[in-house]
Amino acid sequence: MHKTSVLSLLAIAVSLANLAHAESVELDNTLVKGEYRKDPTAPTIAEKKEDFSRIPGGATVVDAETYKTGRSSTLQDALGMAPGVFVQPRFGAEEARLSIRGSGLQRTFHGRGLLLMQDGAPVNLADGSFDFQTIEPLAVDHIEVLRGANAWRYGSATLGGAINFVSPTGKTAPPLTLRAEGGSFGYQRFYGAGAQDFGDWDGFVSVNSYSQDGYRDHSEQDNQRYFANLGGRINERLSTRFYLTHVDTDSDLPGNLTKAQMRRDPKQASQSSITGDQQRDFDLTRLGNISVLELDDGHSLEFASFYSEKSLFHPIFQVLDIDSEDYGLRVSHKWHNDEGWRWTGGVEASQGRNWDSRYINVSGNKGRKVNELHQTARNLNAFGELEVPVAEQWALIGGLAWLHQERDVDDRLRCNAFVSGFCLPQDESFNKTYIGRIARIGLRHDLSEEIQLFTNLSQSFEPPTFSELTGGQIITANDAQKANTLEAGMRWQRDDLALDLAVYRSEIRDELLALNDGDGQPLGTINADRTIHQGIELGGAWTVGQVVLRGQYLFNDFRFDNDDVYGNNRLAGLPRQFIKGEAMWLREGWYAGPTFEWVPSHYNVDQAETLYADGYAIWGLKGGYRPADGFGFFIEGRNLSDKTYVATTGVIADAGGQDSAQFLPGDGRSVYVGLEWRM
Repeated sequence: MHKTSVLSLLAIAVSLANLAHAESVELDNTLVKGEYRKDPTAPTIAEKKEDFSRIPGGATVVDAETYKTGRSSTLQDALGMAPGVFVQPRFGAEEARLSIRGSGLQRTFHGRGLLLMQDGAPVNLADGSFDFQTIEPLAVDHIEVLRGANAWRYGSATLGGAINFVSPTGKTAPPLTLRAEGGSFGYQRFYGAGAQDFGDWDGFVSVNSYSQDGYRDHSEQDNQRYFANLGGRINERLSTRFYLTHVDTDSDLPGNLTKAQMRRDPKQASQSSITGDQQRDFDLTRLGNISVLELDDGHSLEFASFYSEKSLFHPIFQVLDIDSEDYGLRVSHKWHNDEGWRWTGGVEASQGRNWDSRYINVSGNKGRKVNELHQTARNLNAFGELEVPVAEQWALIGGLAWLHQERDVDDRLRCNAFVSGFCLPQDESFNKTYIGRIARIGLRHDLSEEIQLFTNLSQSFEPPTFSELTGGQIITANDAQKANTLEAGMRWQRDDLALDLAVYRSEIRDELLALNDGDGQPLGTINADRTIHQGIELGGAWTVGQVVLRGQYLFNDFRFDNDDVYGNNRLAGLPRQFIKGEAMWLREGWYAGPTFEWVPSHYNVDQAETLYADGYAIWGLKGGYRPADGFGFFIEGRNLSDKTYVATTGVIADAGGQDSAQFLPGDGRSVYVGLEWRM
């Protein structure tokens, strides 16, 4: 080693020694500046909660971490305790009765009455219907629930509102997540996800495989879902994010039972489901995009677009073989200033086409073709909403919307029956246009830092889906369903309490219901004259020491309003009261406690109020360990008393006081375990 190098090292050592023995060392002041940059294509859960606090009505953000502590398979697992949401699976699988304020009241499959979205772009087909199997609850960061007209910001004008499932991104998700669930009735789920932050860009991808034999006979499920998103900043003003979804789902359908059959053996399938090998199998590929252009002075433009292709094979009363193509674009302009003024307005256009071929069901296979319908839905909607500060801690919100929607059915076969192999001609083609002009006004008052009061008066406008027009054996060219809704409520937020309360009343014209005429003859799905939906939505969480009480209470009063046939009878399908919750002890990632669900009284299955589903109470236990990273697990028991109960029902016009095959039993006693590793 050179002499100069040795001397240099000795000099450095002496300097370090002197520094170590110094009583103090003074350093120059250094200021480190950092700026958090929001991702306008993927707001965080904290940003979304702050945004929702300004909505003068029912709006909730569900943190996915609250339901990933147990089995995370169905929309009931994800949304069962979200205020205002009623969701009950038909047979322990994805398909369910999903309703907000009585939306889609008689549907337990292929939903309607709500706008379902993934990352702000519609999951619904252009006619307004949606598939439950499209959503993977594990590939979700948080869920936005906007009840009623509070969903106008997304262009929704339905009675129920909108639910937006927000995906993790490369900036919000762990780099690697592996999860396995297994349990009763042959249930197993394997999930893997990866995330990467590239700086200005980030990406997320997830793979899920799920199967179960099912509690009931002929209820096997086999699903694979693949999700990915990639997004980031193109420049200082423009951000974009692309979403890719592929779903491959096969579902056997066990059908409905009579009350007597259910009491005798709730595991059995209906005979028609067995002989017809009834199924609902489809493949779906969907591409979505959210792009945001940030302008000066608080202005921005948001572009939400989607394209999807779906192929459905569905043996039921006939074999339905339907190929669908749907696409759409929503352009929104947003603006705000420092004085509290806020504006959201936009235009959306969408179109969907179905090639609907129908065949005689021969043991689940195609027999002779009996119908072929080419269906087209076109939508052009415009909406706007303005928030105006009218006094200190007071704000007025007003909105207008215009909707122009078409439903076109082209009957290509033009036969209504075959006699001795010959077609009896009948053309069921029709074209109908629905035009709606609706408004909304709301008032918000921040009573204190913790308590907020709100009220709003709104209108809704909901054209029928193709299931209401051509889904049954009777073709009906129905009118749009319209409603006026008055809502009032409060939010109470503090460190140990989060409370959400809303009271509402909807006066509805032309509600889409399956009804009979005065002589008891079925009319199919038609427009009821006047109905009323009113109720109470209460939900939240309360922390008492190390115990968190979480749940929701629903009071549903849905009825006819002086109907010529049904008078003031209650509308069929939903219990009058519904309570669901849990009480969890929490400490440093560990948790344990009971879960419960209670329907206190019976409720009618038919509009004539002659057949009822019984109330029930079920309970379970859940516990586990869920750290921010590393290894975690859960164990969950459901319906531990093994009670036979009606989870949900079909809806008919008049049972005539006789038992009818309208009952769908819930799962019996079950136990599930899960293992998860997050890096």
